[in-house]
Amino acid sequence: MHERISPGQALQFCKDVEKFRLFFLEDPVSPEDIAYFRLIRQHSTTPLAMGELFNSPHEWTSLIAERLIDFIRVHLSQAGGLTPCRKIAALGEIFGVRTAWHGPGDVSPIGHAANLALDLACYNFGIQEYYPFPERVQEVFQGCPIMKNGYLYANEAPGWGIEVDEKAARKYPFGSFEAGERQKLNGGWGVIRRRDGTLIKQ
Repeated sequence: MHERISPGQALQFCKDVEKFRLFFLEDPVSPEDIAYFRLIRQHSTTPLAMGELFNSPHEWTSLIAERLIDFIRVHLSQAGGLTPCRKIAALGEIFGVRTAWHGPGDVSPIGHAANLALDLACYNFGIQEYYPFPERVQEVFQGCPIMKNGYLYANEAPGWGIEVDEKAARKYPFGSFEAGERQKLNGGWGVIRRRDGTLIKQ
C-alpha cells in the first residue's frame, strides 16, 4: 500500500481483504502514523508487514513487542546495516514476527547479497523481496545472488560475494540513459514525498 492512503482507509482496506487470505499486506500506514496499528490489529486479521521507511528503533520496537505486525521489512542500509538488523530479527523472533527485508529494484546487488546473508542467519526468516538484475548490472556486479525455482542462492566467495568490475561500470554511465530508463533504475518510483519529506497521500 506504500502508506499512500489515510489511516481510516487503511483500516477499511485491511478489513475488506481478509476474505482473500493475503500472505501479508505491506505498509498500510506511514511511519508517522504507526500508532494506528493498534486499531488495525483490533479490527482485522490480515497479516501485516511494515518498515521499509523505518530509520529508528523507536519505530519498530513497539510494533514488534506488541505483536502489531507479522513481518518486519526494514531496508538494511537505512536501519543501520547488518548488525542492527540482526538485532531486529532477534527481537522479532521472541515475539513471532518474521523477516521480509526490503529488496526492490533500487537496492544494489550488494544490498541484495546483504539481505540474503541475513536471511540465512535468521531463524525467523519469512520471505525475501527480490529483483532480478539485468545482464549489464550482473556484468558490473559479479557474483549477484541467483534465483532458481523461487529460491535465492548465495555464492561462496568471501564477504558479500560481490566484486565490482570498474572497467565494465565505465561502459554504463548514469547520464547515458533516457529519463524513463533512469526512473526504472530507481525502481520505477514517482514522487511520493514533498521536498520537506511530507508524504503525498491520495
